[in-house]
Amino acid sequence: METIKKYPLLIIGAGPAGLTASIYASRYTLPHLVIGEAPGGLMFEAHHICNFPTEKEITGAEITAKIQQQAESLGAPLLIDQVTRISSPPDFQITTRQGKKLLAENIILATGTQHRQLGLPEEKKFLGRGLSYCATCDAPFYQGQTVAVIGGGDSANTASLYLTKIAKKVYQIHRRSQLTGERAWANQVINHPQIEVINEREVIALEGENRLQAIVLNQPYQGKERIPLQGVFVEIGAIPRQDLVIQLRLETDAQG
Repeated sequence: METIKKYPLLIIGAGPAGLTASIYASRYTLPHLVIGEAPGGLMFEAHHICNFPTEKEITGAEITAKIQQQAESLGAPLLIDQVTRISSPPDFQITTRQGKKLLAENIILATGTQHRQLGLPEEKKFLGRGLSYCATCDAPFYQGQTVAVIGGGDSANTASLYLTKIAKKVYQIHRRSQLTGERAWANQVINHPQIEVINEREVIALEGENRLQAIVLNQPYQGKERIPLQGVFVEIGAIPRQDLVIQLRLETDAQG
C-alpha cells in the first residue's frame, strides 16, 4: 500500500499570496509544500504594475519571477498541479489533478481569484475565437485589427493602453458614466487617439459564425447598437475561486 506523504503545512495557490506565505514558512523553518497551477496567478498577466515599492514599473511576469526566486532561494518546494479535492480535518486529505494524494495538518488557501465573465450565452462559443480575458496573453493575435475592452477599472484601462500598441482601433465599453480606477490610467485612456470610450453601455450579445464578428450594445451608440470588430477583451474584475471553499463548507461573505 502506497504511503501518503504528510506535511505540517500545505499552501494551496502559487500566486503572490501563496508564495509570500511560503517565504514566511521557510523563515520559520516550517516544512511545507506549495501547490499551484502556475506561479503568479492573475498577477502574471498584468502588463504594467506601477505602484509596487522599489519598482518604478514592472510587468506581472517579471515580478512573479522575482517573488518565485526569493521563495525558492529559501528552499520553497513548488508542485505545479491543481488541487481538485480536499476533505475536512483532523488531517486534510488532498487529491490533485495529476492523481497525487497528500495529507496536511494545516493548510493555507491562497487560491486567489478568477476572471469575472459577462454571463452571455455566446461567451463559451467565442472563447479563443475572438473573446479573451487576458490582453497580455492574446493581444498579438489582433495585430492591426479593431477590438473592444469591456470594463472601466484599472485592469480595463491598462489593457486598452496595451492594445493600442498592437490593434488599429480600441473601443472601451463601460456601464458607468466615467472610467474608474486610478485617474492617471483613466486620463491616458481618454486622451489616447486610438481609444474610443463608450460610457453608459453594456454588451448584451456577441455575434459571429466561427469567430466573433460584432458586439451588440443595450442601447445605441452614435445611432447603432451593433459594433463590428474582431476581438473583445473582458476586464470587469475578478471573483474568488470558491471550489475548495465549498468543499470545506466554509462560511463566506456576500462577495464570496
